[in-house]
Amino acid sequence: MSITKDMFIHKSTIKATASVIFLHGLGDSGYGWYEGFGQIKKSHVRYIFPNAPSMPVTMNGGFVMPSWYDLKGLGPKSEEDEKGIKASAAKVRAIIEKEKSDHGIPSERIMLGGFSMGGALALYTAFTHPEQLGGVIALSSYLPLHQSFIKGLDGHNLTVQRCPIFQGHGTADNMLPVNFGQLSHEVMKQRPCWS
Repeated sequence: MSITKDMFIHKSTIKATASVIFLHGLGDSGYGWYEGFGQIKKSHVRYIFPNAPSMPVTMNGGFVMPSWYDLKGLGPKSEEDEKGIKASAAKVRAIIEKEKSDHGIPSERIMLGGFSMGGALALYTAFTHPEQLGGVIALSSYLPLHQSFIKGLDGHNLTVQRCPIFQGHGTADNMLPVNFGQLSHEVMKQRPCWS
């Protein structure tokens, strides 16, 4: 086990050959997921649970809480914090690069996952990462900046990596309606390079 102020890590008990980076949702921390994954961890996998920075969240009246980016609304046409999303994706990419350089784990053996906002960031990061990753687990989440992916369908220059996806979304989710997950699924189905 390794704990820093930025993340919680379940270290592998033998030489690591894979990594899972799992991102928490709005207002949460990596610790809750760290505890849960402790029951299912595999001996050859490193599990990393970063903490989002605390920041004011517009949708919550400017209240300061752990958040990967500012959330301005939950409507399909709500303004999105593109700068914040891209900055957080860069932080996740830095963790990916550290797994590769410090532990010799190839990118195709690194999975991203997350819940709600964390799942959204995992999807965005995986699809815009310069190398193919092992997969994405997106729980009760959505594809942020989805309009940029739709524009990419019209011939704009947008590189999207092929990546296996597991997307799950409960129908009784009162924080993030299931139609957000369905809309994201429809956008992702339009990209022939996504699996």
